[in-house]
Amino acid sequence: MHLTIKETKEEIYAVRRAPKHVSPHLHHALEIVCVTEGALELGVGQELYHMEKGDIGLVFSDIIHHYQVFSGGVNQADYILVPPSVTGIFAEKIQSSAPECPVVQAVHLEPDVANAVNAIMQIKEDEPMVVQAYVQVILARCMNKLKLAEKSSVGSDDLIYRAVSYISGNFRKQFSLEDMARDLGVSKYVLSRIFSKTFHCNFNQYLNEARLGYASGRLEHTNDTVLDICLDSGFESQRTFNRVFKERYKITPSEYRKNQKENLGL
Repeated sequence: MHLTIKETKEEIYAVRRAPKHVSPHLHHALEIVCVTEGALELGVGQELYHMEKGDIGLVFSDIIHHYQVFSGGVNQADYILVPPSVTGIFAEKIQSSAPECPVVQAVHLEPDVANAVNAIMQIKEDEPMVVQAYVQVILARCMNKLKLAEKSSVGSDDLIYRAVSYISGNFRKQFSLEDMARDLGVSKYVLSRIFSKTFHCNFNQYLNEARLGYASGRLEHTNDTVLDICLDSGFESQRTFNRVFKERYKITPSEYRKNQKENLGL
């Protein structure tokens, strides 16, 4: 679901899906994740936080985070991305600080938090201001349960942050490891070690993962052509896109879209 706030043209993004591995990344939006079935792991910096049914995680803006799934069986979670303009009186704290632990367990949550999340997932596309009201409820109930710290003290060191930020802001463009190293003012060998030691993959694998994450979302939630999604995600050709996509998801982009629609009963 994508809702646009008319006054700012910013989008609220909400989706209910099975959790999957997501590489370290960041974005300017507040991310709210609520486990509805099973479990998942939310990683922030070097820490991994276990989440079970009913737990809620709050990832503040511009914080490097990732997801892992270790448990078998049925796993499902709601993911809500909201721009700063939607967070109201909490915007300054969300932009300047971060939770030392981003997860609030279900046992510590009031019932209206789960009700607000469920309501957001059912909102119609022409009701973004209603979503804003429910986001305010979630934040009002959760913020006092979080111990906040200066954002600079949470997560990874400066070069890791800059590397992730660079990829997040530029993955839809064409650039090489050498281009990125030059723009960041570091050696390409230093940058290469960052990807190897911190993200356990090479530069191209990490970049393709960012592009595939964006492309899979477009396949799930838009009717754009596969070619348009391919090019808009930063791939040079549909042939390369199809190959990389199939290596990652074991099916073609068209099959992935078909499966997602069938799962949603569309």
